[in-house]
Amino acid sequence: MTDAARRLTGLAVTATALTAVLALQPSPSGPVPRPADFGATPSPPPARAATSTRVVDVPAHRSEVSRHDPAPERVQVPGVGIDAAIRPVGVDDQGALSVPGDPTVTGWYRFGPAPGSAHGSAVLVGHVDNDTGAVGEFAALYEVKAGDRVEVHRDGAGPATYRVVSRSTVPKDRLPPSLFRRVGPPVLTLITCAPPFRPGLGGYQSNLIVTAEPPQS
Repeated sequence: MTDAARRLTGLAVTATALTAVLALQPSPSGPVPRPADFGATPSPPPARAATSTRVVDVPAHRSEVSRHDPAPERVQVPGVGIDAAIRPVGVDDQGALSVPGDPTVTGWYRFGPAPGSAHGSAVLVGHVDNDTGAVGEFAALYEVKAGDRVEVHRDGAGPATYRVVSRSTVPKDRLPPSLFRRVGPPVLTLITCAPPFRPGLGGYQSNLIVTAEPPQS
């Protein structure tokens, strides 16, 4: 698989926007229906006014991000059979968000909150398939329902648990920057690619976003 097929390409981490593309080259065996949207994504806190267009918000060093929360190791969604290992991912020199090449593994955006954090959006990303036709764990996000339980097992701590509240599909170049927020109410954001699939334009043209919230106490 090429490097371009292993990344969410085009993630521009700027003061005004974060744009992400799950670029996959394989051709599905047939037309892939777009999953139905449901629920309402929790409202983010008010955005700060942009003061420049230089690359910001992604720390140059891991130490610049608070790491009081245990690192995630595995994500499970029992209702649809997701059971995937997690490894930390970051961004490259072009601002592209790396995604594990193995579709059975998910990536945790390590410059944002960790699952189980008391604030912000913890982001997990994964491929829906690969160029060999192997189906990824996150393909099952097409089947989740409101209320499905999500468990994130963490290093040296109990699991962080969530309930699915929404699913939506957006064009690959319009991923909302609020998905990567570090403040506000805690949520878990799961991202994979979604149809339409157009080989001549680089593969999948949309991103599927599933949002889950901690259960109410």
